[in-house]
Amino acid sequence: MKRFLFLIIFLQASLVYATEEEGCGSWTSKLPMPTSRTEVAAALLDEKIYVVGGFDSQGETNLVEVYDISANTWQKGVLLPIPLHHVGAASVGGKIYVIGGYTKNWEPVNTVFEYDPKQEKWTNRSPMPTKRGALAVGVVGGKIYAIGGVGAGHRENVSANEIYDPKTDKWEKRAAIPTGRDHLAIGVVSGKIYAIGGRINGNYGKNLNVNEVYNPASDKWGNNSLLPTKRSGIAAAVLEGKIYVFGGDQRAGTFNTNEKYDPITDSWEECKPMPTSRHGLSAVTFENKIDVIGGGPIPGLSFSNVNEIFTP
Repeated sequence: MKRFLFLIIFLQASLVYATEEEGCGSWTSKLPMPTSRTEVAAALLDEKIYVVGGFDSQGETNLVEVYDISANTWQKGVLLPIPLHHVGAASVGGKIYVIGGYTKNWEPVNTVFEYDPKQEKWTNRSPMPTKRGALAVGVVGGKIYAIGGVGAGHRENVSANEIYDPKTDKWEKRAAIPTGRDHLAIGVVSGKIYAIGGRINGNYGKNLNVNEVYNPASDKWGNNSLLPTKRSGIAAAVLEGKIYVFGGDQRAGTFNTNEKYDPITDSWEECKPMPTSRHGLSAVTFENKIDVIGGGPIPGLSFSNVNEIFTP
């Protein structure tokens, strides 16, 4: 793969079109991220969005850039201890946790790094039981659930559902996800985890529209209405009890698709598409809006610094 190819523009052939009139909500653009990146992860802490790792034009990176939502400004954050891409990220108890992912040569890791903004430092925590990248994470009851992913060489999907408790610094294995997959997204609503979309063994020619729900209280999985568009390399965010699924890629190109799931009615609705089609992006909810940041405008290794805000 030509890893250092630098592509910020996107081509007509790489888009899945939707007209401006379609769907719910509206989009605005904010100050772009300083560094164009893809396969990033992001977490909200103290009204700031921390965008971590991924690929930039030089390859895998340990870069952290911090977006102050109210001020509409970016600043450099404390670098990750090692370059990582395809990680999971979450904030719990005033700290940020970066879990798993790949390091150089696409080697999956099980590292857990904790960032303390008061001390401005990263700390190693207990490693995840299963090495994997392109996983998804969600938080329920102050614990981080690390679900799915794929191991070395994209040879076999991981069905692991492993829980990290930041208070005890311990991991616990729970019921495996029924459909092992990677490049999926997670939304948490009313204490339940919805694992949506993804692909088989890192192959975006084998995209899925699976929507499986996990109940931590019963340690059981169930099936819900399928994602209307088979996608992977997606991002998801929750706002007012609804899950919004953004972007993704396939062989024919990237998606600007924005589909909303209502867990109460178990139904989907098409919303206004993203202005910029991309995969490997991140999405973070703040108050009544969702920031959708970064990602690649064409399949494979491409980059953007886009910072687009969705208001339902």
